[in-house]
Amino acid sequence: MSQQRKNAISVVKADARSRLEAAIDEDNEQAYDEALLGAANGGVEPGTSFAARHSIGGHPGPNGRTTSGRNSITGDRTLSRGSMLSVAPKWFVRDYMAMKEIVFGSYFNLLLVCVPLGWASAWLQWGAVATFSLNFLALVPLALILGDITEDLAVRFGDVVGGLINATFGNVVEVMVSLFALFKNLFTVVAASLLGSILSNLLLVMGCSFLLGGAFHSVQTFNAMSNRACSSLLMLACIGISIPSAASMLLVSDPALRADWILDVSRGTAVIMLICYACYLTFQLKTHSDLFKGDDDDAVPMMTLGTSIGALTVITAIVAVCSEFLTDSIEEVSANTGISEAFIGLIVLPIAGNACEHLTACIVAMRNKMDLSMGVAVGSSIQIALFAIPFNVVVGWVSGHDFSLDFSPFSAMVLAVCVIHANFVTADATSHWLLGVQLIALYCVIAVAYFYR
Repeated sequence: MSQQRKNAISVVKADARSRLEAAIDEDNEQAYDEALLGAANGGVEPGTSFAARHSIGGHPGPNGRTTSGRNSITGDRTLSRGSMLSVAPKWFVRDYMAMKEIVFGSYFNLLLVCVPLGWASAWLQWGAVATFSLNFLALVPLALILGDITEDLAVRFGDVVGGLINATFGNVVEVMVSLFALFKNLFTVVAASLLGSILSNLLLVMGCSFLLGGAFHSVQTFNAMSNRACSSLLMLACIGISIPSAASMLLVSDPALRADWILDVSRGTAVIMLICYACYLTFQLKTHSDLFKGDDDDAVPMMTLGTSIGALTVITAIVAVCSEFLTDSIEEVSANTGISEAFIGLIVLPIAGNACEHLTACIVAMRNKMDLSMGVAVGSSIQIALFAIPFNVVVGWVSGHDFSLDFSPFSAMVLAVCVIHANFVTADATSHWLLGVQLIALYCVIAVAYFYR
């Protein structure tokens, strides 16, 4: 997750964050009490005391418990949820309210029901299509929750360390799906899913942002210097990916030597690309951080450190399980449906990891915050191109899986064309709805080509 992407998510979630900040403000006990009542009872009238709201048939005692002995079902032996919150430590209430906001703050999270269903489908063998579909849908809310927790954890540590946390966990879904496919030697799926994430962000996300933003604002502008830096990095990544596949056809005539030569070139290129990504993080977080500043520099973390780390660990583990079940079923799904693995990887899988990013980018674009919207689209593409792809090459190198940058000539051509077109569209740092239509149209053309491939 880039710094601009974090800022964009924060803009979208500003209302939720302000409610939580009001609830935990030490100097505003009434706001805290009302937020506590809302968490316990789903909302009460302001100004009503906590004890009075939880007394049933009698007057509240000093601890907020009724003295009449008529506590309908549970009696005096147990505490209601609101009573427990009233005596709980403030850090517990703070974490409870933050997690409630994260879990129930989006309609996407209704898809969490697919997590147990997806696991049950894999264990009870309901079929590859059912397993793939349920675990695919489960990854959508998990990606959203993971992004929220990562953002909250990053706020705690400041720009530099927080940016590194965002960069590490911001694309966990895409990286995990690709790694599980790598370990199963599904190299076509690995290449297609990572390439698809780049194209999805660069064409579909940016195109929808331009289209929807242009529907509300005639012409929009964004930071030209930041755009040039990001566009040149994308072009560098495109060249780094294209050279091994092109050179293997033109420079190596002996098929026996070709595979080893491609692996050596790919691994060396991957190391160089990872170094360039480290330089990009330094540029973004240290030397030119003013280009990526957001509107929430004074934000405070909503959860305690232990809860954030624990939640991040649990969600990451759940994502790993869903990703494994998903990748296990890809080959059978392809055979049963007739849809190629390349189309599943390039078009279908990126939807799970990028659905919430698409929504975030479009919302901030409609609010005329195009710098943030571009940070979501271009920044995520850079992370995949300069980090996720070479990272998979290095992991394959270490683990004995010979994944290389030898993408098919058609895939390398598609990537080059898309990067060139995106750079051309954004060259003057202005946008309007017609440019969005062009980017979306190019994405649809590529999808059609892979569907019938």
